[in-house]
Amino acid sequence: MTVPAEGPPAATGPLATGPLADLVVIEMGTLIAGPFCGQILGDFGAEVIKIEDPRTGDPMRQWGRSLPNGLSPWWPVIGRNKKSVGLDLRTPEGQEIARALIAQADVVIENFRPGAMEKWGLSYESLAQANPRLVMARISGFGQTGPYSQRPGYGLIGEAMGGLRHVTGEPDRPPARAGISIGDSLAAMHAVMGITMALHARERTGRGQVVDAALYESVLAVMENTVTEYDLTGYVRERSGSILPGIAPSNAYPCAGGEMILIGGNGDTVFARLAEAMGRPDLKTDARFVDHAARGRHQRELDDIIADWTRDQTLDDLLPQLLAKGVPASRVYRAPDMLDDPQFVAREAIVETEHPVFGAIKMQNAFPKLSATPGRVRWPGPALGEHTEAVLRERAGLSAGRIAELRSLGVI
Repeated sequence: MTVPAEGPPAATGPLATGPLADLVVIEMGTLIAGPFCGQILGDFGAEVIKIEDPRTGDPMRQWGRSLPNGLSPWWPVIGRNKKSVGLDLRTPEGQEIARALIAQADVVIENFRPGAMEKWGLSYESLAQANPRLVMARISGFGQTGPYSQRPGYGLIGEAMGGLRHVTGEPDRPPARAGISIGDSLAAMHAVMGITMALHARERTGRGQVVDAALYESVLAVMENTVTEYDLTGYVRERSGSILPGIAPSNAYPCAGGEMILIGGNGDTVFARLAEAMGRPDLKTDARFVDHAARGRHQRELDDIIADWTRDQTLDDLLPQLLAKGVPASRVYRAPDMLDDPQFVAREAIVETEHPVFGAIKMQNAFPKLSATPGRVRWPGPALGEHTEAVLRERAGLSAGRIAELRSLGVI
């Protein structure tokens, strides 16, 4: 599906029909956690005004594999559906303009080290005096309080402290990382949840509040029962490679030609169907594999039996056999596999929009899908400061002369 590029209009006001179309969001901060939070809100219709350093902009404009003209393929995604305003928050003039913009906003997102906003005269307390309904999302490595609050905290630190790194990778190797910045993304998603909860509460109380999203806590939140398991049994979950200990079969298995197939057959009824697909109905009554607990105890033996079956067949031969028997199975998808896959196409999981330099570009759609007020990609990440004059004129009430003066001073 091709998404028509509306392009960010210069005028303020509703920009979309998504569920958040009545919200004005001021996004401050850089890199992934804060900007991904803003991306999600913008995907669902919020007017997201991104404040960036007028000289360098968000570093995400340069991250990733560089494309012609030094542009990044990362920025069109994480900057999408936003307006860019160049504003130096380290100057009194920039801080004054920020206060004027925030006075009319519903939400502020920031992911600076705790204390930076206060240093600039932009504490929640001072901003809420002018705008009591304001919701401020503060994303940081360790939260706004506690003895570690002033430590620098990137996503990898949150992943380590939250417990994810310890359980990721092969048991005989150092902790591995996911191929994406999952700690930052989890913090952003928790911030979005907090924002929507705070906005819901505002409907009853008439007042906003602070959403304090820490990277390490956002990782900790998805660590399942690891803490409770240790507390009750003394067991510390360790790295286990491509399996979860005691959950079998659930692994990646070799195919002819060097490809891999993922098979999940750990439920009793699913395992029975897998045994039939393998032509090994005897496995269903084998004492080693007769139920979930038994399969967990004999996990390696079972994986070896399945691997012996898969390695002499191609992935394209195996998949239809397994799916016909109702066994969850999949290839390991890469970007090229996603573009033409009928499931991705049918659900418009990948969309195309127009970029002023690159032309037509593809990226993931807005998720989750809402039946009545869906999100959408309206335009890719804008040029640095593309909307500075329009936003300052219409939202901060600045004249053309004042805007020209601020530009000469390097404030915008």
